[in-house]
Amino acid sequence: MYTADGAESAMPESLVKPRLPRPFGETAITNSYSHRSGYSPGMAEQFPKRQWGSNTNFLARLATKLASTKPGSWLIRKVTPLDRAILERTNAKYTLLGPIGAPVMLLTTTGRKSGEPRTQPLLCLHDGDTIYVIGSNFGQHQHPAWTTNLLANPNATVAIAGQRIPVRATLVESDKDALFARFVEITSAYRIYRTRTTRDLRIFALTRA
Repeated sequence: MYTADGAESAMPESLVKPRLPRPFGETAITNSYSHRSGYSPGMAEQFPKRQWGSNTNFLARLATKLASTKPGSWLIRKVTPLDRAILERTNAKYTLLGPIGAPVMLLTTTGRKSGEPRTQPLLCLHDGDTIYVIGSNFGQHQHPAWTTNLLANPNATVAIAGQRIPVRATLVESDKDALFARFVEITSAYRIYRTRTTRDLRIFALTRA
C-alpha cells in the first residue's frame, strides 16, 4: 500500500528505441515514443515479476481495511523506512508486504531541487513491458514529491524482482479511469484515497530507457 510520500533520484540519460503507441492515452514528458503494453517478438523486453503471496488471503483483506483508514495510512508511512531497507538490500526481491501479494518496487528519481537521488517504495501495476505507478499519497492534498521529480526529469531507476533497471517516465493523461480501476484491483484502498482529495492523482507509465 505504498502510495507515496516522497521521492527524488538520479539516472543517466539513455537513448530510447522507437516504440508502438500504447493503448492508454499518454503525454510523453520526453521525446521518446510510447509503445503498446504487453510483449510480442520485436518489442521491448518485459519487466521481471515476482509475487509470492496472495492479495485475497485474510492478511491481505485486513491490510486493505487498515490502509483505508487514516490511522492505518499513518502506520504504513511509519514502517516504510524499514521496508525500504529490505527492498534496497534485495533490489525489491523481498518486501514486508510479500505475504499479502503486494506488487512493491523501488523507484529512484532525481530531486527536482536537490539533484540528489530520492528512493521511494511504491505499489506498481505490472503490464509486461510497462510499469504504472500512481501518486495517491494516501489521499493527502499535496502531490508526492516523486511525481514532481519525474515531471522535471523523466529519467529514473526501478528496482523490481531483484533487478535494477533504468526507465523513462510518461505522464498518463487520458483513459486514466481504466488504469485506476486496475489499481483498485490491487487494493481497494485506492478508491478511498481518491475520495480524500480533490487533486488529480498522477499516473506514470515507466518503460525501459
